[in-house]
Amino acid sequence: MYVCTLFMMDRNQVQNAIVGVVASVLAFGALWIKILKNKKEIASHPRVNRDYERENYINNCIGALDGTHVRTSVPFNIQGRFRNRKGGTTQNVLAAITFDLKFSYVLAGWEGSAHDSRILRDALSRLRGLRIPKGKYYLADAGYGIRNGCITPYRGVRYHLKEFSDQGPENAKELFNLRHSSLRITIERVFGILKKWFRVLDAEPFWNFQT
Repeated sequence: MYVCTLFMMDRNQVQNAIVGVVASVLAFGALWIKILKNKKEIASHPRVNRDYERENYINNCIGALDGTHVRTSVPFNIQGRFRNRKGGTTQNVLAAITFDLKFSYVLAGWEGSAHDSRILRDALSRLRGLRIPKGKYYLADAGYGIRNGCITPYRGVRYHLKEFSDQGPENAKELFNLRHSSLRITIERVFGILKKWFRVLDAEPFWNFQT
């Protein structure tokens, strides 16, 4: 209602404006979304080759995947399913990205209460869902568990970059986690850039869930 009042427009006009903006974004999708070629072999990203493959820690990696919560407005009778751990109603959006900050896959619509691993299973099972070439993988956080096509960090040892600020890695597991974290943080950068460009994704929604 705030936007309606601010621009002196009714809800239908605001909704039509949003649909128009989304259509424009989709029209420019080819510039912002990188589709991975479905061939037997997909070369690892140059950054991974250059910085880490010679150390034999990160090989055959084609990107990173993670989920992000987008605020949503849903009918009262289903709000419980969409309520996340922080108490807000959101949808949990899964995305896979390459290391040059381009999306290779996005799946929206899941409830905010849904676990990341469940959403990934759904993405992998869909006819036109996420496809991970044999022998390749995405970096993912520990919440996605151990599965083919995903490499997660070691549990029970330091992982986040800030944890290594005072003292570097002390063993092979910590070194792997440091390499993993320094690459996987790319997807957090992508989410931050996306929400900065399209602030409506992080604002109180004034359109219905179907929109």
